[in-house]
Amino acid sequence: MTTEERNKRKGNEIAPIRTPMIAGGLFSIERKWFEELGKYDMMMDVWGGENLEISFRVWQCHGALEIIPCSRVGHVFRKQHPYTFPGGSGNVFARNTRRAAEVWMDDYKQFYYAAVPSAKHVPFGSIRNRVELRERLKCKSFKWFLENVYPELKVPDKSDVQFGSIKQGDQCMDTLGHRSGESVGVYACHGAGGNQEWVQTKEGRIKHHEFCLTIGDKPGSLVRMKPCDGNDRNQQFMKFSSSKILKHIQMNLCIDSRNHSTKGLTAETCDNSSASQLWDFIIDQEKK
Repeated sequence: MTTEERNKRKGNEIAPIRTPMIAGGLFSIERKWFEELGKYDMMMDVWGGENLEISFRVWQCHGALEIIPCSRVGHVFRKQHPYTFPGGSGNVFARNTRRAAEVWMDDYKQFYYAAVPSAKHVPFGSIRNRVELRERLKCKSFKWFLENVYPELKVPDKSDVQFGSIKQGDQCMDTLGHRSGESVGVYACHGAGGNQEWVQTKEGRIKHHEFCLTIGDKPGSLVRMKPCDGNDRNQQFMKFSSSKILKHIQMNLCIDSRNHSTKGLTAETCDNSSASQLWDFIIDQEKK
Protein backbone atom coordinates (compact mmCIF):
# COMPACT_ATOMS: atom_id res chain seq x y z
CA MET A 1 0.00 0.00 0.00
CA THR A 2 1.36 3.43 -0.91
CA THR A 3 1.85 6.28 1.55
CA GLU A 4 -0.91 8.21 -0.20
CA GLU A 5 -3.33 5.31 0.25
CA ARG A 6 -2.39 4.97 3.92
CA ASN A 7 -3.03 8.67 4.49
CA LYS A 8 -6.45 8.40 2.86
CA ARG A 9 -7.41 5.61 5.23
CA LYS A 10 -6.29 7.27 8.48
CA GLY A 11 -9.09 7.04 10.99
CA ASN A 12 -10.86 4.33 9.02
CA GLU A 13 -8.77 1.15 8.98
CA ILE A 14 -11.61 -0.95 7.57
CA ALA A 15 -12.06 1.21 4.47
CA PRO A 16 -11.67 -0.61 1.12
CA ILE A 17 -8.22 -0.52 -0.49
CA ARG A 18 -7.96 0.03 -4.23
CA THR A 19 -5.67 -2.58 -5.78
CA PRO A 20 -4.34 -2.88 -9.34
CA MET A 21 -4.24 -6.68 -9.16
CA ILE A 22 -5.99 -9.60 -7.49
CA ALA A 23 -5.28 -13.26 -6.91
CA GLY A 24 -6.88 -15.47 -9.55
CA GLY A 25 -9.91 -17.08 -7.94
CA LEU A 26 -10.21 -15.04 -4.76
CA PHE A 27 -12.73 -12.38 -5.65
CA SER A 28 -16.46 -11.72 -5.63
CA ILE A 29 -18.35 -10.05 -8.44
CA GLU A 30 -21.98 -9.61 -9.44
CA ARG A 31 -22.85 -12.41 -11.83
CA LYS A 32 -24.60 -10.20 -14.37
CA TRP A 33 -21.62 -7.88 -14.65
CA PHE A 34 -19.18 -10.82 -14.77
CA GLU A 35 -21.07 -12.14 -17.80
CA GLU A 36 -21.19 -8.70 -19.43
CA LEU A 37 -17.46 -8.28 -18.79
CA GLY A 38 -16.68 -11.48 -20.70
CA LYS A 39 -16.26 -14.03 -17.89
CA TYR A 40 -12.87 -15.80 -18.15
CA ASP A 41 -10.77 -16.06 -21.30
CA MET A 42 -11.77 -19.62 -22.20
CA MET A 43 -8.81 -20.06 -24.55
CA MET A 44 -6.38 -19.86 -21.67
CA ASP A 45 -5.10 -23.28 -20.61
CA VAL A 46 -5.55 -24.96 -17.22
CA TRP A 47 -4.21 -22.39 -14.76
CA GLY A 48 -2.10 -19.25 -14.45
CA GLY A 49 -2.30 -15.65 -15.64
CA GLU A 50 -6.07 -15.30 -15.33
CA ASN A 51 -5.67 -12.92 -12.41
CA LEU A 52 -3.58 -10.56 -14.54
CA GLU A 53 -6.03 -10.69 -17.43
CA ILE A 54 -9.17 -10.12 -15.40
CA SER A 55 -7.54 -7.36 -13.34
CA PHE A 56 -6.53 -5.44 -16.46
CA ARG A 57 -9.97 -6.03 -17.93
CA VAL A 58 -11.93 -4.84 -14.89
CA TRP A 59 -10.00 -1.59 -14.58
CA GLN A 60 -9.72 -0.84 -18.29
CA CYS A 61 -13.38 -1.64 -18.90
CA HIS A 62 -14.77 0.86 -16.37
CA GLY A 63 -14.74 -1.24 -13.20
CA ALA A 64 -12.66 -1.21 -10.01
CA LEU A 65 -10.92 -3.72 -7.77
CA GLU A 66 -10.90 -3.33 -4.01
CA ILE A 67 -9.50 -5.29 -1.10
CA ILE A 68 -12.06 -5.43 1.70
CA PRO A 69 -10.01 -5.68 4.93
CA CYS A 70 -12.72 -7.35 6.99
CA SER A 71 -13.51 -10.04 4.43
CA ARG A 72 -12.34 -13.59 5.04
CA VAL A 73 -11.50 -16.19 2.40
CA GLY A 74 -10.73 -19.86 2.99
CA HIS A 75 -8.28 -21.48 0.58
CA VAL A 76 -7.65 -25.22 0.82
CA PHE A 77 -4.30 -26.23 -0.69
CA ARG A 78 -3.92 -29.63 -2.33
CA LYS A 79 -0.79 -31.75 -2.04
CA GLN A 80 -0.68 -32.04 -5.82
CA HIS A 81 -2.49 -30.83 -8.94
CA PRO A 82 -5.38 -33.07 -10.06
CA TYR A 83 -4.62 -32.02 -13.65
CA THR A 84 -1.66 -31.85 -16.01
CA PHE A 85 -0.03 -28.95 -17.87
CA PRO A 86 0.36 -29.53 -21.64
CA GLY A 87 4.01 -28.85 -22.44
CA GLY A 88 4.79 -28.08 -18.80
CA SER A 89 3.52 -25.45 -16.36
CA GLY A 90 5.97 -22.84 -17.67
CA ASN A 91 4.66 -23.23 -21.20
CA VAL A 92 1.05 -22.95 -20.05
CA PHE A 93 1.77 -19.87 -17.94
CA ALA A 94 3.61 -18.24 -20.85
CA ARG A 95 0.69 -18.92 -23.22
CA ASN A 96 -1.83 -17.47 -20.79
CA THR A 97 0.13 -14.38 -19.86
CA ARG A 98 1.00 -13.77 -23.50
CA ARG A 99 -2.70 -13.73 -24.34
CA ALA A 100 -3.27 -11.16 -21.60
CA ALA A 101 -0.38 -9.02 -22.82
CA GLU A 102 -1.46 -9.14 -26.46
CA VAL A 103 -5.03 -8.12 -25.71
CA TRP A 104 -4.63 -5.57 -22.91
CA MET A 105 -1.12 -4.13 -22.71
CA ASP A 106 -0.89 -2.32 -26.08
CA ASP A 107 2.69 -1.22 -26.85
CA TYR A 108 3.70 -1.86 -23.24
CA LYS A 109 3.75 -5.58 -23.99
CA GLN A 110 7.38 -5.06 -25.06
CA PHE A 111 8.31 -4.95 -21.37
CA TYR A 112 6.51 -8.24 -20.77
CA TYR A 113 8.54 -9.85 -23.57
CA ALA A 114 11.71 -8.32 -22.14
CA ALA A 115 11.00 -10.07 -18.84
CA VAL A 116 9.79 -13.34 -20.40
CA PRO A 117 11.48 -13.57 -23.81
CA SER A 118 10.75 -17.28 -24.11
CA ALA A 119 7.04 -16.39 -24.37
CA LYS A 120 7.66 -14.94 -27.83
CA HIS A 121 7.92 -18.49 -29.16
CA VAL A 122 4.83 -19.90 -27.41
CA PRO A 123 1.67 -20.16 -29.60
CA PHE A 124 -1.18 -18.26 -27.93
CA GLY A 125 -4.12 -18.99 -30.20
CA SER A 126 -6.67 -16.56 -31.61
CA ILE A 127 -7.41 -13.42 -29.58
CA ARG A 128 -9.96 -12.03 -32.03
CA ASN A 129 -12.95 -12.52 -29.70
CA ARG A 130 -11.13 -10.86 -26.79
CA VAL A 131 -10.08 -7.89 -28.92
CA GLU A 132 -13.68 -7.54 -30.13
CA LEU A 133 -14.86 -7.69 -26.50
CA ARG A 134 -12.47 -4.86 -25.63
CA GLU A 135 -13.77 -2.78 -28.52
CA ARG A 136 -17.42 -3.51 -27.69
CA LEU A 137 -16.99 -2.46 -24.06
CA LYS A 138 -15.05 0.65 -25.12
CA CYS A 139 -12.25 -0.23 -22.74
CA LYS A 140 -9.44 2.18 -21.91
CA SER A 141 -5.79 1.90 -22.86
CA PHE A 142 -3.03 0.30 -20.82
CA LYS A 143 -1.43 3.75 -20.63
CA TRP A 144 -4.55 4.90 -18.79
CA PHE A 145 -4.21 1.92 -16.43
CA LEU A 146 -0.62 2.86 -15.60
CA GLU A 147 -1.39 6.55 -15.11
CA ASN A 148 -4.61 6.19 -13.12
CA VAL A 149 -4.55 2.81 -11.40
CA TYR A 150 -0.88 2.03 -10.85
CA PRO A 151 1.08 5.31 -11.14
CA GLU A 152 3.61 3.98 -8.59
CA LEU A 153 4.87 1.51 -11.20
CA LYS A 154 7.81 3.16 -12.93
CA VAL A 155 7.99 2.01 -16.55
CA PRO A 156 11.23 2.72 -18.44
CA ASP A 157 11.08 4.80 -21.58
CA LYS A 158 11.86 2.48 -24.47
CA SER A 159 14.15 5.13 -25.97
CA ASP A 160 16.25 5.09 -22.80
CA VAL A 161 17.01 1.39 -22.64
CA GLN A 162 18.30 -1.59 -24.55
CA PHE A 163 17.18 -5.11 -23.73
CA GLY A 164 19.41 -8.10 -24.25
CA SER A 165 22.00 -10.52 -22.90
CA ILE A 166 25.66 -9.97 -22.03
CA LYS A 167 27.74 -12.69 -23.62
CA GLN A 168 31.33 -13.92 -23.29
CA GLY A 169 32.08 -16.83 -25.61
CA ASP A 170 29.36 -19.41 -25.08
CA GLN A 171 28.54 -18.12 -21.58
CA CYS A 172 26.27 -15.29 -20.53
CA MET A 173 26.16 -13.03 -17.51
CA ASP A 174 23.66 -14.63 -15.14
CA THR A 175 22.17 -13.68 -11.77
CA LEU A 176 22.30 -17.39 -10.81
CA GLY A 177 19.08 -16.75 -8.92
CA HIS A 178 20.84 -14.40 -6.50
CA ARG A 179 19.17 -11.37 -5.01
CA SER A 180 20.03 -8.02 -3.43
CA GLY A 181 23.60 -7.71 -2.20
CA GLU A 182 24.67 -11.00 -3.76
CA SER A 183 27.14 -11.77 -6.52
CA VAL A 184 26.68 -12.22 -10.27
CA GLY A 185 28.22 -15.00 -12.37
CA VAL A 186 28.18 -16.57 -15.82
CA TYR A 187 26.33 -19.61 -17.11
CA ALA A 188 25.89 -21.35 -20.45
CA CYS A 189 23.79 -19.11 -22.71
CA HIS A 190 20.26 -20.48 -23.11
CA GLY A 191 18.52 -17.65 -24.98
CA ALA A 192 15.44 -17.81 -22.76
CA GLY A 193 16.03 -14.54 -20.93
CA GLY A 194 15.17 -14.94 -17.26
CA ASN A 195 18.33 -14.68 -15.16
CA GLN A 196 20.27 -13.76 -18.31
CA GLU A 197 18.05 -10.83 -19.34
CA TRP A 198 19.66 -7.42 -18.81
CA VAL A 199 18.75 -3.84 -19.54
CA GLN A 200 21.27 -1.12 -20.31
CA THR A 201 20.00 2.41 -19.59
CA LYS A 202 21.20 5.61 -21.20
CA GLU A 203 22.75 6.54 -17.85
CA GLY A 204 25.01 3.49 -18.13
CA ARG A 205 23.33 1.27 -15.57
CA ILE A 206 23.11 -2.48 -16.15
CA LYS A 207 19.79 -3.63 -14.69
CA HIS A 208 18.02 -6.87 -13.93
CA HIS A 209 14.51 -5.99 -12.77
CA GLU A 210 14.96 -3.54 -9.87
CA PHE A 211 18.63 -4.39 -9.28
CA CYS A 212 21.71 -2.78 -10.84
CA LEU A 213 25.25 -4.13 -11.17
CA THR A 214 27.33 -2.41 -8.49
CA ILE A 215 31.12 -2.53 -8.06
CA GLY A 216 33.46 -1.69 -5.21
CA ASP A 217 36.27 0.86 -5.27
CA LYS A 218 39.20 -1.54 -5.50
CA PRO A 219 40.43 -4.27 -7.88
CA GLY A 220 39.14 -7.67 -6.83
CA SER A 221 35.89 -6.38 -5.36
CA LEU A 222 32.77 -8.42 -6.12
CA VAL A 223 30.22 -7.22 -8.62
CA ARG A 224 26.95 -7.28 -6.70
CA MET A 225 23.28 -6.74 -7.46
CA LYS A 226 21.89 -3.84 -5.44
CA PRO A 227 18.69 -1.81 -5.71
CA CYS A 228 19.11 0.77 -8.47
CA ASP A 229 19.97 4.17 -7.04
CA GLY A 230 20.39 7.22 -9.26
CA ASN A 231 22.87 8.68 -6.79
CA ASP A 232 25.14 5.61 -6.61
CA ARG A 233 28.08 6.29 -8.92
CA ASN A 234 29.30 2.71 -8.45
CA GLN A 235 26.39 1.62 -10.64
CA GLN A 236 27.41 3.62 -13.72
CA PHE A 237 29.39 2.17 -16.61
CA MET A 238 30.51 3.38 -19.99
CA LYS A 239 28.25 2.26 -22.84
CA PHE A 240 29.37 -0.85 -24.70
CA SER A 241 31.84 0.08 -27.41
CA SER A 242 34.08 -1.58 -29.99
CA SER A 243 36.56 -2.35 -27.19
CA LYS A 244 33.88 -4.61 -25.64
CA ILE A 245 34.91 -3.83 -22.07
CA LEU A 246 32.40 -2.92 -19.37
CA LYS A 247 34.26 -0.04 -17.76
CA HIS A 248 33.15 2.08 -14.84
CA ILE A 249 32.34 5.63 -15.87
CA GLN A 250 35.09 7.14 -13.67
CA MET A 251 37.31 4.44 -12.16
CA ASN A 252 39.73 2.34 -14.22
CA LEU A 253 37.84 -0.80 -13.24
CA CYS A 254 36.13 -3.28 -15.58
CA ILE A 255 33.82 -6.24 -15.01
CA ASP A 256 35.90 -9.40 -15.17
CA SER A 257 35.01 -13.12 -15.19
CA ARG A 258 38.41 -14.54 -14.16
CA ASN A 259 37.15 -15.55 -10.71
CA HIS A 260 33.60 -16.53 -11.67
CA SER A 261 33.93 -20.16 -10.60
CA THR A 262 35.09 -19.32 -7.07
CA LYS A 263 33.76 -15.86 -6.24
CA GLY A 264 31.61 -14.54 -9.05
CA LEU A 265 32.28 -11.59 -11.33
CA THR A 266 34.75 -9.04 -9.98
CA ALA A 267 35.92 -5.52 -10.80
CA GLU A 268 39.52 -5.57 -12.02
CA THR A 269 41.95 -3.04 -13.47
CA CYS A 270 40.88 -2.57 -17.09
CA ASP A 271 42.82 -4.49 -19.72
CA ASN A 272 41.16 -4.71 -23.13
CA SER A 273 43.56 -7.52 -24.11
CA SER A 274 42.16 -9.76 -21.38
CA ALA A 275 39.57 -12.23 -22.67
CA SER A 276 37.89 -12.31 -19.25
CA GLN A 277 36.96 -8.63 -19.67
CA LEU A 278 35.54 -8.80 -23.19
CA TRP A 279 31.75 -8.86 -23.45
CA ASP A 280 29.16 -8.63 -26.21
CA PHE A 281 25.82 -7.00 -25.54
CA ILE A 282 23.39 -8.99 -27.68
CA ILE A 283 20.46 -6.65 -28.25
CA ASP A 284 17.01 -8.15 -28.42
CA GLN A 285 15.98 -7.00 -31.88
CA GLU A 286 12.29 -7.02 -30.97
CA LYS A 287 12.91 -4.35 -28.32
CA LYS A 288 14.93 -1.95 -30.50
